[in-house]
Amino acid sequence: MPLKIDNRSARRLWLRSQGLATAPTGVLDVYQIIHDLGFVQLDTIRNITRAQHHIFWSRNNNYREPMLGRLLARDRKVFEHFTHDASVIPTEFYPMWQRQFRRLKQKNDSSSYYRNMPDKKGRDAIRDRIEREGPLSTHDFDSKVTDQKKMWSRPPHKLALDYMWYAGELATSHREKFKKFYDLSERVIPTHLKQQTADDHKQIDWLCRAALDRLSFGTLGDIQRFWAATDSSEVRKWATGLARELVPVQIEGIDGSWTNALAPADIEQRLSGLSAPTSRLRILNPFDPAIRDRTRLSRLFGFDYRIEIFVPAAKRQWGYYVYPLLEGDRFVGRIEVSADRKAGILQVKNFWPEPGILWTPQRWHKLHGELNRLCRFASANEVQWICDHN
Repeated sequence: MPLKIDNRSARRLWLRSQGLATAPTGVLDVYQIIHDLGFVQLDTIRNITRAQHHIFWSRNNNYREPMLGRLLARDRKVFEHFTHDASVIPTEFYPMWQRQFRRLKQKNDSSSYYRNMPDKKGRDAIRDRIEREGPLSTHDFDSKVTDQKKMWSRPPHKLALDYMWYAGELATSHREKFKKFYDLSERVIPTHLKQQTADDHKQIDWLCRAALDRLSFGTLGDIQRFWAATDSSEVRKWATGLARELVPVQIEGIDGSWTNALAPADIEQRLSGLSAPTSRLRILNPFDPAIRDRTRLSRLFGFDYRIEIFVPAAKRQWGYYVYPLLEGDRFVGRIEVSADRKAGILQVKNFWPEPGILWTPQRWHKLHGELNRLCRFASANEVQWICDHN
């Protein structure tokens, strides 16, 4: 019989695995946060701060923006590559990422996006220049877009650099104001990790186990979507082969429905040590891993959320950059905030409570406290409301 996990326990398990069950205080270990999460997504938009920095800060308010750069450029403890999007990943995982390089290279080989990319001779010339001169950015090349300019058009050299980065031939050496510098992967990745090899079976096994461990429980789709580095057929075959080792569970959704899923062998131990999460109210980033899988988010919390950055303004339901509000194990609202760093102002543009959530004076006090903390993190001096609030 499958082990039944009620909705509240499921939500608390998920938040604990995401590092959101305890107050964001105490000794800070940025690398450990990345390791525990598996990866942290990168994003260019600096609405208050870039997504990756906000994600770390939500888990420990002692985090400051330069810390991630040191892990990448100085310590080489993380590398950048593609999960469901560009992310930082622990470098110790690199041997289990080899097939992802191959998968993405094969995908890009047949993509029309790269049709104007230089041929192998042209890419070799770019690689040779990086080998001679050291890490280079796209600004160090001057090829131009040759076809009709479209939103996602890129100059040939940019296509070549990206193609070689996806294939693992190049790696991110460092960033300067988020500008990426490319170097030969053998000069970025430690030799003992670069030279390690594992067959596809071992890599798929690791990817699925590591995903399920961080999920605490998940459907085959949850497991596949975690890294976006396996196909659904590969996950299904993996689960069938480990039928005696994995624990079948049923997860109660917020609506009372039950979903069949799998859990690690120690799931009962995890449940026995479960406690209520901190009552701290957090302003989460739209790219936070806790809310990335919208299907899982809706199933567990009944919170329907999407990022409307690319939605035309007239068609947005909420706003350009809207932050979910998490309190304990519930999402209690959403808020549109941006930072004017020159003016030193954190500006609150809109606020929406979730249906059925009563905003008491205590809850408002928590929100104001979180906004003040976020204000300090953004090096602003004042929180300014331009919408109605209590």
